[in-house]
Amino acid sequence: MTPKISFRDVVKTYELKDTTFTALDHVSLDVADREFLTVVGPSGCGKSTLLSMAAGLLEPSAGQVLVDDAPVTGPGPDRGVIFQQYALFPWLTVRHNVEFGLRIASTPAPERRERAERAIELVGLGDFADALPKTLSGGMKQRCAIARAYAVNPQVMLMDEPFGALDALTRVQLQDQLLTTWSQEQRTVMFITHDVDEAVCLASRRVVVMAARPGRVHAVIDVDLPYPRTEDVRLSPEFTRIRNEVWHAVYHQNLTTTAA
Repeated sequence: MTPKISFRDVVKTYELKDTTFTALDHVSLDVADREFLTVVGPSGCGKSTLLSMAAGLLEPSAGQVLVDDAPVTGPGPDRGVIFQQYALFPWLTVRHNVEFGLRIASTPAPERRERAERAIELVGLGDFADALPKTLSGGMKQRCAIARAYAVNPQVMLMDEPFGALDALTRVQLQDQLLTTWSQEQRTVMFITHDVDEAVCLASRRVVVMAARPGRVHAVIDVDLPYPRTEDVRLSPEFTRIRNEVWHAVYHQNLTTTAA
């Protein structure tokens, strides 16, 4: 089966004042159709660079990035991108923020309204459709950003630490909400995080652990946990075992980076 996203021997370098910095060094990785893949690693390992290439926001220095076996040449409506910053228009309501991408695509008004309302209900913001961003909590703003991405019906969701700025309780609540949404929509998701517990909880099949300087795939760890990912699952011995395996893989690389 053709992977939904494929990184083939990808290299990314930057020219600095007196040297060349290698952000990614010959990274090869496939993301299956409808997989929820999480990527975790120490700061500077290139995981956000990898996601930006899949989004078409950066070009590789060498190698290829493919979606549905076609080279990525730039951003496209088939890929929804969600960053840590909410990037909402403060003068637009939740509904109009969610409709924004559909307006750009010249979607007819009745269809635009229907798709936006469905996305808003999907993330649990139905009672706040006419609210302005300034009246929303951080978690609600991020849910609005997720709804905006879903409204344009992308095949792929690319998420770069979307819950990184939230408090612990809100973060867990949004993880649960995201998994509920994913189970209903079954999009392909590539999710970047620094949080090991988050990586294990969200991954449908695998956690990819990146190593830094230069960025490369250090380990791919299988996740065989039942759905739904309830509190009992989070507290289970199997979750702890997988969490510890991922933690040790990340921590070892962090020690290596610090000593370098």
